[in-house]
Amino acid sequence: MARLALSSIPDDLSLADDNLLRNLDERCIRSLNGSRVTDEILRLVPNVQVFRDSLRCIKLWATRRAIYSNVNGFLGGVAWAMLVARICQLYPNAIAGAIVSRFFIIMYQWTWPQPVLLKQIEDGPLQVRVWNPKLYPGDRSHRMPIITPAYPAMCATHNVTASTQMIMTEEFKKGADIVDKVIVGKANWSELFEKHDFFHKYRYYLQVIASSGNSDLHMKWSGTVESRIRQLVMKLEYVDSLTLAHPFIKGFEQVAYCLSDEEVQLVAQGEISDVIANRKKEDIDGKEGTSSVYSTTFYIGLAIEPKQPGTVGPRRLDISYPTTEFTKMVKQWEHFNDSKMGIVVRHIRRSGLPDDVFDAGQRPPKLVQKRGKGAGKSSDISPHKPAKKPRSSTTTPEVPFKSTTAANSSTPTPVSLVPMAEGYSSKDLNVKSPQLPFGENVAVATRPVGAS
Repeated sequence: MARLALSSIPDDLSLADDNLLRNLDERCIRSLNGSRVTDEILRLVPNVQVFRDSLRCIKLWATRRAIYSNVNGFLGGVAWAMLVARICQLYPNAIAGAIVSRFFIIMYQWTWPQPVLLKQIEDGPLQVRVWNPKLYPGDRSHRMPIITPAYPAMCATHNVTASTQMIMTEEFKKGADIVDKVIVGKANWSELFEKHDFFHKYRYYLQVIASSGNSDLHMKWSGTVESRIRQLVMKLEYVDSLTLAHPFIKGFEQVAYCLSDEEVQLVAQGEISDVIANRKKEDIDGKEGTSSVYSTTFYIGLAIEPKQPGTVGPRRLDISYPTTEFTKMVKQWEHFNDSKMGIVVRHIRRSGLPDDVFDAGQRPPKLVQKRGKGAGKSSDISPHKPAKKPRSSTTTPEVPFKSTTAANSSTPTPVSLVPMAEGYSSKDLNVKSPQLPFGENVAVATRPVGAS
């Protein structure tokens, strides 16, 4: 919604006029630019139908590969649309299949942080900020700048982090390889849309659990926590021995009906037994001391660099600082209420992931092994539970972390590091580049708009 400085709104009003932005605040300008950018993209592509067909394909692929989420550091709908539109500009006579093929090859080899532009950035009638890395240091920090074509030009991908850029680059490479095989008849298009393997890829994960006792309140609280996940990812990227922090694009919501305060505390920690999970609302109606707990769990996959040859003894991975800082940050939300909201960050092994993150029949078999007392359980890193005093963990988890175990604890719990080979690393990207067909030159295709 936006407020225009007009006495009346004609039925044939066009938002293309930059003068409509006069006397508007930044919020209204951003709101209007949503429609203005969409209109400008459609105006700049040579064939609207080919663009739409190609974009549907790319959006489906991005959704299936779990890289469609602006809030978590990947690309949102507008950014994907602008990438596809740029390929359509480069190949104005191509059909949708050819656009998709060249999309993956060119995007994999794009020389970031060179921006993706659909037209040259223009000056306008307002004294507003226009994307300019030469003038603004913040704009220079954008890793994958994709610039909106409507005035004032803005970067639609400022949320991209080092980890999410690495993940998307690898997905571009995989997509290019599959499309190459499709073209020569060695693969089917369905292979391009295979579902992600996020919950099979890593040995260790972080769980971020937001909980509260009210559905309306929880919607706001979980949204606030989700909007801060990217900050946690960026802090994790500075941890030694951690090569990548991979956020999943959505949270998993659950409502638990608890009979006691002890059950409330367990649910807030993410420890939901089958008995609690299978309990229904009518099972607690009319009983004293019962309550409903609404929770949303977010996941971050952790890729740890392999143990170097000659290294002796266990290694340690200390993530206490980023997790503690993240917890403090989300609790600074102006509407946070410690008695009604909870936030827990804990690490968990792949074998300990809950069933609801897997499709039917997709859960890997659990390892059966002898363990000491209290071993094998996931460990809380920063538990903050609604209306409950944080409780120190007494377990000794077999996971590679050194972390604080309670809100007020300053004593870390060191544990051994197990080498991990799953996930992405910078070495994974040193592979043979896919090539454009018919001698097309990627350097020419990726040059700035208007370059001769």
